[in-house]
This record gives sequence, structure tokens and C-alpha cells, in this order.
Amino acid sequence: MEPLRKGGMVARLAQGAAEMNRVMAFRRAAFPRASGEEEDAQDQLSAHVIVEAGPEMLAYFRVMLFGWGAGLAQGYAARFYDVGPLSGYARPIAEMGRFCVAPGGVHPDVLRLAWGAMTKVVDEGQAGLIVGCSSFRGAGWEAHRAALALLAEGFVGPAEHLPGRKAVEVVELAAAGPVGDRKAALAGLPPLLRTYLGMGGWVSDHAVADRELDTLHVFTCVEVDRVPAARAASLRAVAGQVSTVDISR
Repeated sequence: MEPLRKGGMVARLAQGAAEMNRVMAFRRAAFPRASGEEEDAQDQLSAHVIVEAGPEMLAYFRVMLFGWGAGLAQGYAARFYDVGPLSGYARPIAEMGRFCVAPGGVHPDVLRLAWGAMTKVVDEGQAGLIVGCSSFRGAGWEAHRAALALLAEGFVGPAEHLPGRKAVEVVELAAAGPVGDRKAALAGLPPLLRTYLGMGGWVSDHAVADRELDTLHVFTCVEVDRVPAARAASLRAVAGQVSTVDISR
């Protein structure tokens, strides 16, 4: 992937041991664990994308690109979900993970560059799906009841592709009950998940509690060919020639 630039910022691949040390420090701050460990087996399979301004790292994500569905068994999501229903998928799949931004929030252009870089990786790899785990802060599902109810009502994926249950502690989305305050439910969705859903994405029918990270996550999938035309054009504009189109909502 060639670097993408806007103003004094650049989105590019991390290179070398020193930069990976910076990446791990950035990730540890975003995903604190009692053990302090952050690097895992998936890191060796991934491309690592950073957005920076000079020496300051502003955002990061990693991407694993699998040649077909069976490769998902090597990915991060496969630790928590039975991804067997996607094993017959014949096109490449991009698994995105560890998306995080600098503390205190960032300028929207940072998110534009990050998503432009992701689009470039996906297009260059000819991926048909983008998958990942979208996390809510706090492993207790009751705090996310409204958002989970909203997902259950309108965003659960097709039955033939839904990942099965694998984790020890799972929560059925349907257990959240009916949607009450829709505005509150929308506000309760993590920003990354809102972005996926805005691209036509779908989620698993259950969530997984990760007590080590104190998060609750759902499997998320975006079918690249079904991304709304206007959103796809915006993303590809950023990936090719950075524009002022807002893709961060």
C-alpha cells in the first residue's frame, strides 16, 4: 500500500521492529490488559497501518488478508466465533482488528485517512468481505441492552453465513428484548460499528464477553459489493485522491 497524505498527516504501513514497538505501546494504551501483553499470533499474519502527524501516532489498525473463507480459521475472530459457515466463501476476506485512536479523540481527517487506507488494502487485495469484532466498552451486556436490541431487530446477518457459538460466555442479541428509545440505542453503538453498519454491514446473532479486556463484542461483516454506491465512491475518493467528503459518520 502506498502512503496516503493529507496536510501534515500520512497513513502508511508500519515498518521494522522499532515502529512495531511504537504500535504495541499505542495498542496497550487503547486495550489495557492486566497481563500487559498485547502482541498475539495474528500480528505475524497482518499488515499494520498507522496514521501519524510527524512523530505522533494518531490511529492504528491491522489487517489480515485471507485468500478464501477457510483461511478465517487463522484469524482473531475465530478465537471467539465458529467461522465455519463462511469457510466456503470463494473470494479473499480482509479481517480488520485493533482499530484505535489517540486518547482524547482525533480530527475527522484522521478517520478519513484510516478508512481510505483500509479501502486501498481491500481493493488491492480484491477482498469481497471485511470482517472483525466490534467492541462495546464493558463486558456486562445489560449496560448495552438498547444497542443490542437494535442490532437484533435489523442488523443480524443471513442465517447461512452467521458464525456459530464458540466462546464460553455469550449473550443472545434477542435476549435484549424490544427496542425502546431508538435514539438512545443508536447512541449506544460504538463508532466503529456504526461505520460498518453505515456500509451495509451485518452482525452475529450473539455477542461475546471478553473479561480480560472488559469488552462485549459482536462479529461484524461488510459485503464489499453491497456497500452503498455513494459511500463506496467516498471511500475510494479518499483512497485515491484525498477529498473533503466526510466518511467518518
